[in-house]
This record gives sequence, C-alpha cells and structure tokens, in this order.
Amino acid sequence: MTSTNPGLRELKKQETRQLISDHATRLFIERGFEETTIADIAEAARVAKKTVTNYFARKEDLALDQHEEFTAGLARTVAARGVGESALAALRAAFMRAAAGHDPVIGFSGQPFARMIVDSPTLTARLRELHETREEALAATLTAETAAEPDDITPRAVATQLGAAHRLLFGEALRLTVEGHDNPHIAATVTRAAERVFDLLEPTLGSYAIRT
Repeated sequence: MTSTNPGLRELKKQETRQLISDHATRLFIERGFEETTIADIAEAARVAKKTVTNYFARKEDLALDQHEEFTAGLARTVAARGVGESALAALRAAFMRAAAGHDPVIGFSGQPFARMIVDSPTLTARLRELHETREEALAATLTAETAAEPDDITPRAVATQLGAAHRLLFGEALRLTVEGHDNPHIAATVTRAAERVFDLLEPTLGSYAIRT
C-alpha cells in the first residue's frame, strides 16, 4: 500500500493542476485575460488562492500552460535527430508532423483561445519571452552537439534563424485561427509556408550539425 501512495499523490496533483487550468482558460476566454484575477480562478476551481499560485507561479502560465514543452521542443528535436540528419532537417520533419497533427505547440488552439492571446498585451509579451527562451535552449543544444567553443557565435546565429522561422510559422497559425479558418485549412496553409521557409534556409543550414 505504501508504495502506491506517491503515485496516487502525483495523480491527485495532476488532476488538481488540470482542474485549475481548465477553469482559468474558461474564465480567460469569457472575461479576458487582463480582467480575470487569481481569486476568480481559485473560486471557480474551489481551491485556495495559494493552491493556484503553488501550481502556477505566473498568471500567464495558467493560459500558456504548455510553456515548458514549447521552450524545450526545438532543442529536444535536435538532440534526438538521427544519424545523417541535420538540425534543419530534423526540425523541418518535426514541424510537418506537428502541422499534420494540429499540435497546439505550433499554434493550433481554436479561435476563442487564439483571440484571447492576441487581445492580451500581457500574453503577447509573455509569448515573445517564450520564443526567446526557446531560441536560447536551442543555441545551448547546438553548442553541445557541435562541440563549439563558448565564444563561437555560430550556434547562436543558427538558433536565431531557426527560432525566427518557427516564430513566423507560429504567428501564421495564430493569425489564421483568429480569422476563423478550420484546422485542415490552417494545416495546409502553414505546411506550404513551412516548405518555403525551410527551403530558404536549406542552402545555408542544410549541412549544419549533421549527426555522424
């Protein structure tokens, strides 16, 4: 019995976290992010304000609750690339899979949620921070994967270009969602856009960080 308790406690924590997140998202969409308070969320979820802040250090994290996966995603993809695969090729393939799967991490969110983000100065600012954090994580991984010297600017330059490409494509997905297009249309549009973007990067980055 004792051995199962940690698992049960973890499950309860996950359920509580999801409950808080669900109520927060509903309130943000109904009232607007700026207008909704932590107290409102705690009341809706029937938990203490302290419980909300224990699970979510920042109010923005209640809305962008996949931020950890988002910021680590590009770096993880590059670190997991196959033999003979470049960083660009790995990221290109991963993006195409994500677009086909309507993955929220690349911008698929539904119109109410997307509009909530673009209407909130706080959330748009936080999203910019997350894009920057994602680029930094990618640069660190590229530095390690290519055994670059600490003062070598190349990994950071590459991460900036690859990060900018993903930032642009995320923005396209968000824009199309706000305009009311359905997911199949958005997926087809951003896939074509991604092909163009990655093709433009291919001459410069196609042979960079190929796993041997």
